[in-house]
Amino acid sequence: MDLASKYFNSIDWRYIDHSSGLAPMQSFAFDDTFCESVGNDDSPNVVRTWVHQHTVILGIHDSRLPYLHDGIRFLTEEQGYNAIVRNSGGLGVVLDQGILNISLIFKGKTETTIDEAFTVMYLLIAKMFEDEGVEIETHEITQSYCPGKFDLSINGKKFAGISQRRVRGGIAVQIYLCVEGSGAERAEMMKTFYERALKGESTKFKYPNIEPNYMASLETLLNREITVQDVMFQLLYAMKDLGARLNMEPITETEWERYDGYFDKMIARNEKLNNRMDI
Repeated sequence: MDLASKYFNSIDWRYIDHSSGLAPMQSFAFDDTFCESVGNDDSPNVVRTWVHQHTVILGIHDSRLPYLHDGIRFLTEEQGYNAIVRNSGGLGVVLDQGILNISLIFKGKTETTIDEAFTVMYLLIAKMFEDEGVEIETHEITQSYCPGKFDLSINGKKFAGISQRRVRGGIAVQIYLCVEGSGAERAEMMKTFYERALKGESTKFKYPNIEPNYMASLETLLNREITVQDVMFQLLYAMKDLGARLNMEPITETEWERYDGYFDKMIARNEKLNNRMDI
């Protein structure tokens, strides 16, 4: 059985639309909540869409930058962005109204390799854009922000990055899709962030050397107008084409209780960052 059939054909998926009204820390808490629900067989697989206002989501390594305070001051005071630390892998990424995030949450432990979980997301994205006449490549774009093995690019320009998190028998594969606006401008901002937060100091961990022209939005790459809302519809159509059975079951009382616990953990994680920076 191929992976697309294994994860989508005749498989129940619960669609959660969080494309408005949530703060970023809530999103990461919800993904952990649904991981536990799926891992416990309390829920079918979950596909969740989420969009947030101007926020830079930092990774754990970013929180150890030697002049992080100066980097964050640049984001907040000069660019008008908030900054938080997430609970999944990777480095800093930009979120705004032109970026669509998708989480695929399914059951799995050690029997599901990291690469297999990433590939499930890649297959879905490839299906979403199969009629565009472009080849979506999957390899690391080292000159991008948050570079990784499963960066998605067209003609060498990255438009998406994928991370994953595993919680209590569930796997959350999260992707950000740069849909609208300028991917290069977002990359320019992150380049300056790292310059301010590093000040040329050598560190044990190698932070990305960002070249903004290696990043672009789908709007630019496809050379047509395309919105986040358009891509959300393409997501649902692609899942149906792959044979998924979609429902919109509401969040249960048990899940709300779990969510409260995971949200408290996100708050605590970010309080540590704020205390370290004395802000």
